[in-house]
Amino acid sequence: MACAGAAAWLMSGWDSGARRARLLCVGGGVVATGPPSRERALAEWRRLRGRLRAGGWSLVAGAVIALLGASVVPLLLGAALVPLLGRLRRAGKARRERERRGDAVIALCGALAGEVRAGRQPGEALLRAARDSGGLGEAQAVVLAAARFGGDVPGALTDAARQAGADGLVGLAACWRVAVDRGAGLAAGLDRLEGALRVERDQRADMRAQLAGSQSTAVMLAGLPVLGLLIGTALGADPLHVLLHTGAGLGCLLVGGVLESVGLWWALRIVRGAEAA
Repeated sequence: MACAGAAAWLMSGWDSGARRARLLCVGGGVVATGPPSRERALAEWRRLRGRLRAGGWSLVAGAVIALLGASVVPLLLGAALVPLLGRLRRAGKARRERERRGDAVIALCGALAGEVRAGRQPGEALLRAARDSGGLGEAQAVVLAAARFGGDVPGALTDAARQAGADGLVGLAACWRVAVDRGAGLAAGLDRLEGALRVERDQRADMRAQLAGSQSTAVMLAGLPVLGLLIGTALGADPLHVLLHTGAGLGCLLVGGVLESVGLWWALRIVRGAEAA
């Protein structure tokens, strides 16, 4: 019944959108500028679903185990894991954004070197290269304004390098300063900078690939207690009843959970330390 109601609600929303499109194209009526209440509610639901995506599986698993074990403890544990999973999801998103910005800086160096070789002045070359690559990120407007109006381009690039993953802009600022102050070739310096950034990126990717096995092993070992519970259930030992309805079981669950969390954190910390080094 819930699925049928949601389908009917979505279909009515799509029909409303189609009717609004017909009115706009044909000009057969006046269309309100603000979104209707259904579309606004649908947008809010999508945003809420995106926020709960990280911890949704934790809540579902906790609810299922709570029903099977006739206890509210798994549901509480699943709810407690929601902030942690959300934090992990945000950390992964920040890491991907950092890698994307690093790739954009490498593309900016290559495009800028090509524009300079084509005979354009450094300021004009930076305007064209930044428009194509987007390696300057949120500070692009400031850097482009400095390049267009003769401002402090190296200083603006140094400020832009404070963004996560944009460390290569410090080298770009150094190349720019040397080329302007001493008349050195900007294109040659940019080529060397691009090559160094590519080598560093490849080294990080290779290190991450080598550490993927250790990280997967740590996660697999962390999942062995769940496998033990499944084997015990298959043998008819009813481990959920022992863990959730007896004092000794609750004590084992508490101690095991603490040891499991500490062990997983320590193993992943070793992997992250090796990757950072």
